[in-house]
Amino acid sequence: MTAIFDNKPIDLPLDVLLGKTPKMVRDVKTLKTNGHGLDRSAITLEDAVHRVFHLPAVAEKTFLITIGDRSVTGMVARDQMVGPWQIPVADCAVTTASYDSYYGEAMSLGERSPVALLDFAASARLAVGEALTNIAATQIGELKRIKLSANWMSAAGHPGEDAGLYEAVRAVGEELCPALGITIPVGKDSMSMKTRWQQDDKTVEMTSPLSLVITAFARIEDVRAMVTPQLRTDKGDNALLLIDLGEGRNGLGATALAQVYRQLGEKPADVHDADKLAGFFNAIQRLVAERALLAYHDKSDGGLIVTLAEMAFAGHCGLDINLKSLDDDMLSVLFNEELGAVIQVTQDKLEHVKQCLAEFGLADCVHHIGQAVSGDDICLRHGNHLVYQQSRQTLRMWWAETTWQMQRLRDNPACADSEHQSKQNIQDPGLNVSLTFDPNEDIAAPYVLTQARPRLAVLREQGVNSHVEMAAAFHRAGFEPVDVHMSDLLGGALSLDGFHTLVACGGFSYGDVLGPVKGGLNLFCLTIGSETSLKPSLTDRTRCL
Repeated sequence: MTAIFDNKPIDLPLDVLLGKTPKMVRDVKTLKTNGHGLDRSAITLEDAVHRVFHLPAVAEKTFLITIGDRSVTGMVARDQMVGPWQIPVADCAVTTASYDSYYGEAMSLGERSPVALLDFAASARLAVGEALTNIAATQIGELKRIKLSANWMSAAGHPGEDAGLYEAVRAVGEELCPALGITIPVGKDSMSMKTRWQQDDKTVEMTSPLSLVITAFARIEDVRAMVTPQLRTDKGDNALLLIDLGEGRNGLGATALAQVYRQLGEKPADVHDADKLAGFFNAIQRLVAERALLAYHDKSDGGLIVTLAEMAFAGHCGLDINLKSLDDDMLSVLFNEELGAVIQVTQDKLEHVKQCLAEFGLADCVHHIGQAVSGDDICLRHGNHLVYQQSRQTLRMWWAETTWQMQRLRDNPACADSEHQSKQNIQDPGLNVSLTFDPNEDIAAPYVLTQARPRLAVLREQGVNSHVEMAAAFHRAGFEPVDVHMSDLLGGALSLDGFHTLVACGGFSYGDVLGPVKGGLNLFCLTIGSETSLKPSLTDRTRCL
């Protein structure tokens, strides 16, 4: 403003606004963990898969998702659940900006807190990298369009943590993000991630490792232009490609595999090349824009074996995998958590996709590892050697057992048991419809053209929060919705004369989405409904609720 108008409308010393902030002195010492390679003497592949699929960081998280309403606002284009079988494996969230356009926003998360036990900087870099690989399959455009929010959590003052925090901030703020051309305009911090208490006359401490949670967000022009982890077997011959940004490094330090065997490991994953990470994002963006991908899923917690299994769960299909182009150490190949992704393409586009990835410098990162097949069998080979074979349904139930047990503790056990049992039905057709009409036919058009829009009262009461999307739905169907609050009716400021019908919406007044509807209609029938011609239908509706 000073440069434009050549004046100073506000000219105050900062200490007047903020007070004199105290000077802080930090005595910082760098401490490094001496990790050790995994002791594999008691690890078998079969046992490792069983354990990792039960680890909360890897396992299904329906218990967290279904406790809330995923459709509030009516503008959620992509929630956690993917495909007809509603598997919670979505890489990112997508919302629309309005009810009458396809513009919107995409959001994703990234975090690798356990890695900070071995390498503070690597943990921070991986958080940024994971946020980008999660959001990559939504058509955004240039990488610079993405903005990041950083949530830092650290036990300030704990030996080694202050130096580690500085190392992590420098790694992403001064090195990785500038190299990628993206910024971190917002964020927050929690610097007291340590608690201390007295127990049996002893002082006990619990300290959380350094954690950086990155949220990536970006504007998108078409919310329909996204690819999910759902594998397709109805598009003819297909191919699965692994894009390994670790380029065979296969570090197992601080992985899910290490955790389930109560070990830490030595060398963790990392962002080894910022240029290749940027090239990965740009290549996926081009392929998404060209509609060249059938499915996409990033490689994260649990490693390649979990990535493939989650894609098979979403697609309700089997896998025929051959890892002959990868290292023969199957534990490190299947359970390393280096950045990357698995993509599915049709066979006729395979060479084009490989060429596109090569143009962005990823030729050495791409491996053709197999295909999705119909059926329930998941088969992994290395050349002619059978490495692992299991039914998809067995893996699915292992993956679901943790959420089932959590729901049994929190919710009605009978309901949790019923839901879990339904997942065992291999013949479940998933969500499907049998339409008796053509959804492409706009039946409201003739009435809209004649301006014959029935007036609709959208009844609103305390706790109602879905009235806007309800009005939008009726408006698209040819009605003229009007916001009608119960206080306006009770006070006589508004009358129902001239309305053809009304609708009551859901909310949270009475702890459930039907509560506000039931309460609002009861109040209406007892006070106002008796004075209208709508009373019989309102009374019947209330009785049903």
